[in-house]
Amino acid sequence: MTTGTLIALDLVVAVVAAAGWLGAGAAAAGGHRRTARIAGTAALAVTLARAATVIPLAGAGWWFAAEKVLLGAPLALTGVVVAAPRLVRPPGDIRRAMLALLFAGYAQSSALLVTVLHGYPLSTGVVLLALAGVAAATLVTGRLTGARSAPMVPRVAGVVTLAAVAAGAGLVVDAGAAVPVHDHSGLSAPAVGEPTRRFTLTAGTAVVKAGGRDVAAWAFDGRVPGPPLTASLGDVIEVTLLNRDIARGVTLHWHGYDVPNSQDGVPDVTQDAVLPGERFVYRFRADQTGTYWYHTHAVSDVGVRMGLYGTLVVAPARSAPAVDVVVPVHTLSGRLLPDPVVQPVSPGRAVRLRLINTDSVTHRFALAGAGFQVAAIDGMDLRGPPEVTETAVLIPAGGRYDLTFTASASSVGLLVDGRIVWSTGPVAAETGGWAVLDPLTYGKPGPAPWARIDREFTLVLDRGLDLRRLLPRYAHTVNGAAAPGIADQSVRYGEIVKLTIANRSLVVHPWHLHGHHVRVLRRDGQESRGSPLWLDSFDVLPGQVWEVAFRADNPGMWANHCHNLPHAEQGMTLHLRYR
Repeated sequence: MTTGTLIALDLVVAVVAAAGWLGAGAAAAGGHRRTARIAGTAALAVTLARAATVIPLAGAGWWFAAEKVLLGAPLALTGVVVAAPRLVRPPGDIRRAMLALLFAGYAQSSALLVTVLHGYPLSTGVVLLALAGVAAATLVTGRLTGARSAPMVPRVAGVVTLAAVAAGAGLVVDAGAAVPVHDHSGLSAPAVGEPTRRFTLTAGTAVVKAGGRDVAAWAFDGRVPGPPLTASLGDVIEVTLLNRDIARGVTLHWHGYDVPNSQDGVPDVTQDAVLPGERFVYRFRADQTGTYWYHTHAVSDVGVRMGLYGTLVVAPARSAPAVDVVVPVHTLSGRLLPDPVVQPVSPGRAVRLRLINTDSVTHRFALAGAGFQVAAIDGMDLRGPPEVTETAVLIPAGGRYDLTFTASASSVGLLVDGRIVWSTGPVAAETGGWAVLDPLTYGKPGPAPWARIDREFTLVLDRGLDLRRLLPRYAHTVNGAAAPGIADQSVRYGEIVKLTIANRSLVVHPWHLHGHHVRVLRRDGQESRGSPLWLDSFDVLPGQVWEVAFRADNPGMWANHCHNLPHAEQGMTLHLRYR
């Protein structure tokens, strides 16, 4: 059983336990003795059985069980101590057991709410709110029902409860309330020489074809995807961005391309958003070969989804001739792009498929009719990639895989989520049952790049209630906070930096650090055993823990965020700052 499954199962167990205690209390209030005892006994059994999920979660990582052990377990045991005697020796009038049973339900519910609404890390303010909530619910219930089993509670208890609520709320709202200030006024374009490749991209609203139908889009040069940008190693690329009528502004972010910070295209971090009628000129040297893409980073959850993206391919200065096919996969108005293409290829020709996932969710790619090699991932060549057959690859949001194969007389087809998007001829294949390639075990290992780690950060991904705005929101959080309230990560030039990323949530988070590729060290404690894996986008599944590292060699202020772009917009964004 995976840690992600344990997280979901533990949540279900907690809900059942809380519902059982509350149901038993409600039955007791109605004088239903037998129902109250059955529900209470079941709740007691489920409460004690929860150790079977909490203990393994704690073993998988303290992040997954901290609040369950430090707060949930004491509350649950207190509820059991109070309620269990009422089940073993129920009073003659079962209504006298009501408050004890409800107290156990309130205790379970309070701990459950901490997990659902706050998560990790557990704070003093949250503990105070949880305890005060249990006390307040019990006091109010006793007062409203006039329960004879309720002890005589002096008024001071109510005052203490209110004080705990106030103190807890104050601590929660104040925690991490300082908002980082990112001043990009001192950034300037790097001196890279005269451009050898010039492009102009105009962003604007448009109507484009998708799946044979006209759909409204935001587009570069009136097309989705935007114009393909190509260059050779050593070129100086200059791109002039114009905004015709995108009211919320646009920028260009070169996804996975480790450009100088001033060219990274992140509004309010490296530049201002380009508003209608304005322009911005990007210039950088093409010093990385491989498959990349560009997209707006202004209101990116909307802009990218609406079509403001395109491809960037940088070829080696000298490369062997091959059939080079770029396949950017995107969902526009519910229709998968690109439309299917048939491209005959002569037998014996080398073919390179450059697969790009521009969506916010993972896509499954399968090549039917030929064995293939994964030559590169995220623009970085793999070491000794073996040929595989009947194997699918999962590409995370923002990620890229280059597949190479030699064409034969038989037809070859590329399927995305079971749908053919490119082929050399008629192909009929059922790929749903194929094994999925694990990039951490693929290819030949290489030497470790570093003998030391200078700085470490841990990012715990979750959902939680963000109270730092005028209106509360249920945000995607990092270490219990949501943007812009997440503290910056501070590094020094030349340091080897390790990131540990743990996903407590029930959804996938494709992680993306700007300006750097990271070397994968471990996933769930298992060493990366294949080719050295340098990524800029990788899926952190529910319950997974990734350990990655990079050299801090590209100064500036860099976004570090989930590339499910709605998640980033809803709080899961922080920044890496050089000092």
